[in-house]
Amino acid sequence: MRKNALSSSTPGLTRRHAIALALGAGASLMLPRPAFSNVQNFVASLWPEAQARGVSRAIFDAAMAGFSPSSRIMELTRTQPEVVNTTGQYIGNAVSSARITTGRNMRAEWAQTLGAVQQRWGVQPEIVLAIWGMETNYGSYMGGNNVIHALATLTHGQYRYDFFKRELLTAMQILQAGHVAPAQMVGSWAGAMGHTQFMPTSFMSYAVDYNGNGRRDIWNSIPDALASAANYLKEHGWRPGETWGYEVDLPSNFDYGRAWDTGKQSIGNWAAMGVRRTGGRQFPRADDSASLFMPAGGGGPSFLMLRNFDVIKRYNNSNNYALGVGHLADRILGTGGFVRPFPANETGLNRNDRMEIQRLLNAKGFNVGTPDGVVGPNTRRGIIAYQRAAGLLPDGYPSSGLLAHLR
Repeated sequence: MRKNALSSSTPGLTRRHAIALALGAGASLMLPRPAFSNVQNFVASLWPEAQARGVSRAIFDAAMAGFSPSSRIMELTRTQPEVVNTTGQYIGNAVSSARITTGRNMRAEWAQTLGAVQQRWGVQPEIVLAIWGMETNYGSYMGGNNVIHALATLTHGQYRYDFFKRELLTAMQILQAGHVAPAQMVGSWAGAMGHTQFMPTSFMSYAVDYNGNGRRDIWNSIPDALASAANYLKEHGWRPGETWGYEVDLPSNFDYGRAWDTGKQSIGNWAAMGVRRTGGRQFPRADDSASLFMPAGGGGPSFLMLRNFDVIKRYNNSNNYALGVGHLADRILGTGGFVRPFPANETGLNRNDRMEIQRLLNAKGFNVGTPDGVVGPNTRRGIIAYQRAAGLLPDGYPSSGLLAHLR
């Protein structure tokens, strides 16, 4: 996972924050925002809306007691990324030997619960465990922030105001329903909560009371948390009994330009392009729809990603995250690492680096349009044309090695 303004000690927390922030973007930012002369006026302004949602005065007061906007949280919204990790670096951190070992131990410890969860929701135990491991390192770090106060800070600071106010009021409804006590409602600085890092609105839609005690307690009940993650995946289209994707080998004459432009197609069609599963294994179903993922271009492992990969991305919209979940799940099951390693000496590229690649391509006559740091079809084609002219592997991938060569 890239280290950025949303960073935490676990990769999953980082991307859950990113989802929260992205969902708050858009047209709502154009609306005028209320100005609060002091914290007391801000708190008072929340009460009518909380009351309209069925929150009692006692719960509201308990939730907001001692609230003071956190300068640390607001600073996190302004911090810009300085270091960008490659996919290989991200996977190395996310799927560590310690996390694999703990995942296997948790699989044995919670075998009965995981088996029952799979029977009811159709999601394999290793996938649920991998999400738990990625999100909070199996509950060892759930964020440590008072969720109500974190969301109130973001709302008071008018950061994605409509989105975070909605999450704040929803969090109060969760308290009103008695799912957790105010002091135990802990999570990330952006409001993602519990073992499985649900935002309050996701909690309301997908959290479940697995143990039947009348509370959906993703903070203190591991069974509730694991079942909630499985329910989330099921409701977003998880296909029981199927995997997330396959590592594949590409032929030496592979048409990378065509591959980048191709979206989903059947595995049979990919096979016709020379794509083979690693280790000489066969694909179970030639008619499965799959997309090709080349996170290091032609210089690292390549994958055909199935429907379940997209479902994992609904939990967290990041290719790296979904690959991390899938790979961690496989390692928990006992499989080895990827057949083809990631490049050892690559460094991540930030937006300025990508813009420099575009400027240098333009300067050398490979017109890719106005440099904007976005690697789209024109930039891919320009990279491939330059790589062919320079005798490099024409994979269209904007790497640190390519940037060095252009310089």
